[in-house]
Amino acid sequence: MVFIHLANILLLFAIIFTFVYFGSNLGSRLDNVPPQTFTSSWEKYGWFTLILYLCQYLALLALPQAVFNFLGFVLFNPFPEDPQIEKPIPLVPFICFRVVTRGDYPELVRNNVQRNTNTCLDAGLENFIIEVVSDKSTSLVPSLHVREVIVPADYQTRSGAMFKARALQYCLEDDVNQLDDEDWVVHLDEETLLTVSSVRGIINFVCNGKHQFGQGMITYANEQIFNYFLTLCDTLRVAEDMGKIQFQLRVLRMPILGWKGSYVVSQLGAERKVSYDNGPDSSVAEDTYFGILAASQGYSFDFIHGNMCEKSPFSLMDFLQQRKRWLQGLLLVAHSSRIPFRYRFLLGISVYAWITMPLTTANLFLKPIFPIPVPQVVDISVSFIGGIWMFLYIYGTCRSFNIARVGVFKFLLLLMTGVVVTPFKVVVENIAVAWGLFTPKHTFFVVKKDLMQLV
Repeated sequence: MVFIHLANILLLFAIIFTFVYFGSNLGSRLDNVPPQTFTSSWEKYGWFTLILYLCQYLALLALPQAVFNFLGFVLFNPFPEDPQIEKPIPLVPFICFRVVTRGDYPELVRNNVQRNTNTCLDAGLENFIIEVVSDKSTSLVPSLHVREVIVPADYQTRSGAMFKARALQYCLEDDVNQLDDEDWVVHLDEETLLTVSSVRGIINFVCNGKHQFGQGMITYANEQIFNYFLTLCDTLRVAEDMGKIQFQLRVLRMPILGWKGSYVVSQLGAERKVSYDNGPDSSVAEDTYFGILAASQGYSFDFIHGNMCEKSPFSLMDFLQQRKRWLQGLLLVAHSSRIPFRYRFLLGISVYAWITMPLTTANLFLKPIFPIPVPQVVDISVSFIGGIWMFLYIYGTCRSFNIARVGVFKFLLLLMTGVVVTPFKVVVENIAVAWGLFTPKHTFFVVKKDLMQLV
């Protein structure tokens, strides 16, 4: 594994060097020689000079994310071995796997509950329950390891929390909650599938007991793939799990740049103290709001080894709606006065890096055609950011697709395709940004989850 880690670091540095050498003035051999000063740039381009400089400097907003991802891959092996249970099973605390759903896909929920129950048993876990929290019944059959909680239509929280946050808060109410403060909750989406390795990783995390919250990696290219393009887009999320999220949870012990809403492991007592009842602004990206609020209250986080499985959106429209909601929700978190500024500062920078993506990606076309003088540190930093994103897509593709399952030829084809379609991925993200900025923020779109309804 040490060799694999070193090889991964060498690939990372090779890609960064390539981008820095060929993407910056350090190694460029442009026929179109740039002006030497801002004044000469102004004389050559006029008012357009301001736009050129704006695009260059706005790209630096993505630097914190790039650095976090870089450190995550350098400090930690991105291809860890599957975890093995470190404590005797009888000593494992009670674990509740909580699935929140609207109830629109009852058959999907029932099938996944059965599969996840079997996975827990296969991993050796005994002291657990899978709890489905739904707006309407999914016709689950209650058992020793399964129960269903229906959120009343007239239920309201004190602060007016909405959507998923409202359902999660309902579970924490005294007359609904059946767990002790020392028990643990694993939050899952309705399409999330556990793996034996993720269950073992969770067991080790809760038995360790040093941290109140944790999260691990989710992959999206599992079983049947409906849309390869959108699945390739999601490979970036896989890479960020092992880079940015792993670094901030294992080193900083807080999700300072946000985290996912699924594969969240919480000690119930800490979760109840933080609460999901934080008003409408916390309800669109309730996961990141909750995580940063918990960090501001002094709770500790860790990264969990072992991956879970989900599906990428099936249609481009669903993908855009999903990204739009994330952007709008993160904007609300970044501007929330309830969270101390020092805890949401870096998140705010990252959100505005996302918002300004249409301008910063324009550098790909503007820089060769309209070269301008910028400090070398800025030039190299922007190229460094580009190299990191390219590495993330490559690693995410390698980690998402199993060579044994897809075959060597198809694996290489997917890897090359993932690189080739990167510009199209950027275009799609830019469309989502524009849509998110000019539409109402307090909405919660749920992507289609049941493949059979699309066939």
